[in-house]
Amino acid sequence: MMSDQLIVVLHRPRDVRNIGAVVRAMKNFGFRQLRLVQPAPFDPADLLGIAHRSEDLVAAIAQFPDLPAALADARYVLGTSERAHPGRPARADLRPLAAELLSRAAVGPVALLFGPEDKGLDSAALDRCNAVLTLPADPAYPSLNLAQAALLLLYELRMAAADAPHPPPARLAAPAAELETLSAALGTALDAVGFVKSGDGAATMRRLRALITRAEPDSAEAALLTAFAREIASALRRVSGSGDQK
Repeated sequence: MMSDQLIVVLHRPRDVRNIGAVVRAMKNFGFRQLRLVQPAPFDPADLLGIAHRSEDLVAAIAQFPDLPAALADARYVLGTSERAHPGRPARADLRPLAAELLSRAAVGPVALLFGPEDKGLDSAALDRCNAVLTLPADPAYPSLNLAQAALLLLYELRMAAADAPHPPPARLAAPAAELETLSAALGTALDAVGFVKSGDGAATMRRLRALITRAEPDSAEAALLTAFAREIASALRRVSGSGDQK
């Protein structure tokens, strides 16, 4: 069995056959944790028709209403895409990356995130990824089926696990839920200082969230920055209140 800290997350999968094929690949290579975010309706019996003798995995599938909830405990999120995305940390070195993921899983949950079959991961989902993996397909036809992409990644992780031990990283990154709390506090502080001059600030917040995710702060660092942002917002509210009283 592989570590339960390696979690497969399917974001809005549309085809029950792909879900079943992913379950089968997980069973083949010893993975046990599958999370589905807003999947198309399915009957567990349909999955078992594809992933035979996988009742244990199907019974353990966890469903989530949104991606932040599904990733809340993850300390590292690896997204997958058929192409590189400028400005985002890209990985194409699958075999060294597999060993790195095993090291990270030794100290906390690692999410392996796959997007919908038709469009893949959108910008909001990619913002929550520490890195984005592009599999080494032919550039003339790089789009892999969802289940095929999952199969390749799980296979490489299984092979890496058979090699030498993988020491855990020296630093333990904060889980995604704490990074979301930090992002929300920064958003409140930006509103308080009037940083956004036009629009709703969504693009600014996306860039900030991506920056925080790439930096991989630990829990103490995330808590410090959250407290700092909250104090800024609180101080400005106090100043504003004093001005109103005058």
